[in-house]
Amino acid sequence: MVLSKKIIFILFLILNFCCFSQTTLPVFFSDNMVLQQKDDVAIWGNDKPNTVVHIETDWGIIDSTKSDNKGNWKIEIKTPIASYKNYSINISGSSTIALKNVLIGEVWFCSGQSNMEMTMRGYSNSPIRGSNEFILNSENKNIRLFKAKRQASLNPLDNVVGDWNEATPSAVYNFSAVGYLFAKKMQKILQIPIGIISSSWGGTKIKGWSSKEALEKYDFITFPTELPEKGKKERETPTLLYNGMIHPFLGYNIKGILWYQGETDRFEYENYKELFPNMVNSWRREWNLEKEIPFYYVQIAPYDYATRDKTDKPNSALIREIQMQSLSKINNAGMVVTADVGDCENIHPSEKKTVATRLAYLALKNNYGFTQIGAQSPIYKEMKIVGEFIEIIFDDETAKSGNGLSSNQKELSGFLIAGEDKIFHPATVIITKDRTLKVFSEKVKFPIAVRYGFDNCFKASLFNTTNLPVSPFRTDQWEIKD
Repeated sequence: MVLSKKIIFILFLILNFCCFSQTTLPVFFSDNMVLQQKDDVAIWGNDKPNTVVHIETDWGIIDSTKSDNKGNWKIEIKTPIASYKNYSINISGSSTIALKNVLIGEVWFCSGQSNMEMTMRGYSNSPIRGSNEFILNSENKNIRLFKAKRQASLNPLDNVVGDWNEATPSAVYNFSAVGYLFAKKMQKILQIPIGIISSSWGGTKIKGWSSKEALEKYDFITFPTELPEKGKKERETPTLLYNGMIHPFLGYNIKGILWYQGETDRFEYENYKELFPNMVNSWRREWNLEKEIPFYYVQIAPYDYATRDKTDKPNSALIREIQMQSLSKINNAGMVVTADVGDCENIHPSEKKTVATRLAYLALKNNYGFTQIGAQSPIYKEMKIVGEFIEIIFDDETAKSGNGLSSNQKELSGFLIAGEDKIFHPATVIITKDRTLKVFSEKVKFPIAVRYGFDNCFKASLFNTTNLPVSPFRTDQWEIKD
């Protein structure tokens, strides 16, 4: 019996040594990963306290550091220009880790709710248009995909569940369609490796994606004291998604962020006005990068929410309005308009390629020098009353993209005009040579307000000549009642 206890004690010491003396890394530092090119890239992990950790890359970087009293360590290494060369990285501390098949290129992080999370295989009764061909033609060693598993947490976590994979039919089948198609477009144009990280969760509210520190200034936010049951409350509770799915990545060098979310916040649109820009700014601070990285987001698509929500109030139009207005509140940002690719009978529209391509346009124009292309949809700026007409003026930069505005040779629809009685009537619209609109109606002799596409469900009719749809808008700020 005594011998048995000694053996057990020795085994305990061996196990304790094995478990607590190894060099470890978060799972996104692994084989097949992509590191941001021409940057001081941070790599971090854990080891025994006060242990020297060495790092060596086969592009010629050798560096070392010592873990702190809790075993945490971090090293910054310089990365070369992007290429198709496969690199290796060796990390040695209490144990040795060899990372293989590492690429240097451009890394983008995508997040949001179901329309961003939606995989290439689609949802039940919600297909991705063209998915078969996308999957069949997806083999590409220079596109790498990392999908973070859903996880909610009361406290900020340091790791996620997931792994890097080369783009293959099996990997793309289960990956964000928008994220993959963005990467595919970028890799084809730039001809360098692209890494895309997807950390999304359907049915989530924006307050779940924000940190406690970012939300403490709002008195309408109630913080959880315990983890709710799995399901709707877990997805909508403040900070839980940030803690589990954003915090682990903070410090991983990325080029920019792609965001597609807002549908679930349609009943709390007034709060969204504050929470959306606040989340973006807090992520940038918390990521601890030297500059404001690009943030490109998708305006939610048309859908018949009235039937779903049993109310005629255009809540989703109010979210779109806030998303449009947020462009002036968020530096280095761009917005994809989906007014022409929504599905009024499906909250998950199938045309994900168009959304991804427009996100790529924003990145290519603003960050990679393709200044000749149109990227941002025209955005309403102001109106002028000219007799029986109302003149609609758009933001100069977006209105001048391409060669002005276009109806694509079809009749313009979706425009309403009202006078002091606040009763809206269908309007006639003329596109002028100076990239403005003249809006009028025989039923409104003294007009004071115009709306375009300001509803839950509508179809775009106005574009610019690069075929980007004009964002829906209204010129009034009248109260919207149920």
